[in-house]
Amino acid sequence: MIEATNLKNGTTFLMDGKPFKVIKYTHQKIGRGGGLVKLVVRNLESGSQVEKTINSAAKVEDINTQKKSMQYLYSDDKNAVFMDPKTFGQVEIPTDLAREELSYIKEGENADILFWDDRPLSIEILPKVTLKVVDTAPGVKGNSATNLYKSATLENDLQLKVPLFIKIGDKIRVDTRKGEYVERISDK
Repeated sequence: MIEATNLKNGTTFLMDGKPFKVIKYTHQKIGRGGGLVKLVVRNLESGSQVEKTINSAAKVEDINTQKKSMQYLYSDDKNAVFMDPKTFGQVEIPTDLAREELSYIKEGENADILFWDDRPLSIEILPKVTLKVVDTAPGVKGNSATNLYKSATLENDLQLKVPLFIKIGDKIRVDTRKGEYVERISDK
């Protein structure tokens, strides 16, 4: 059992028979009484995010999860297929559960798959990834210190706003949690 005050970001637990992962944790103390723990959690079966408030003295059931690094092969309308590079065994994860994460992974790259017993639940990707710009308006020299942005299409068909000096062929770092431009990567 896990005490509610130990449900920090990234912790997985079982509540009402469903597996959850903590996205955001807040502890709120109320006067002389006990405290409350406010959580934003992701249901690892359906992929939905919900807010939960529980008493700080409450306990939830711990679940045994493990991460395994697997290679992304392909995805279709229903499933994304990953392969274990050691055993060559394949697992499928419904694309509905991992649509956001799949947009940041290229075929052939590795990603961490979270398993509950032998059942794959979710994909964990790096907080920042490097992607190539395949389409954008022409770059403008000398605009590196402004806050003006233009639209760009990346190699994974993701659309996002980038600074004016970014041009086609540039590699940029993208924050996968927010879906935002971070920096340009030099080819040095």
